[in-house]
Amino acid sequence: MKRPAAPTRAAPRGPSQRQLRAGELMRHALVEILRADEISDPVLAGASVTLTEVRMSPDLRNATIFVEPLGGGERSHDIVKALNRHHKFLRGRLGHAIDMKFTPALKFLHDESFDQAARMTRLFQDPRVAQDLAPDAPPGGSLADQADSPGGQD
Repeated sequence: MKRPAAPTRAAPRGPSQRQLRAGELMRHALVEILRADEISDPVLAGASVTLTEVRMSPDLRNATIFVEPLGGGERSHDIVKALNRHHKFLRGRLGHAIDMKFTPALKFLHDESFDQAARMTRLFQDPRVAQDLAPDAPPGGSLADQADSPGGQD
């Protein structure tokens, strides 16, 4: 006799509450560790770094930390590299600061979301895009109207 088919469940679409809680716990602890300024690295000396997000793996053994250095620019690559160089030191400090069964492995990445937001803002401020977004566009003003008109582009 065959077993009845178990109802299939859809795969989770995002991080679990456990992952989100652990990520925030790690982010707060890492902020305090970096604020103590115990890392003696000339690249990190005097650098102000924002930890924007910590994404935890489902088993909570790996953490990806997204950082945005104040001022950004080409210096951000060097700062992320320096943080990845000191990941063992930071993991050791983190182990004392948080109460988790395992201290996750750390990987630092530059947060590109600020650059993307600035790019989108520049696009929306472009006069060619702004005319298409205006609610009362004059007749023949948008590219779609010009393409549909008999005198439009072919």
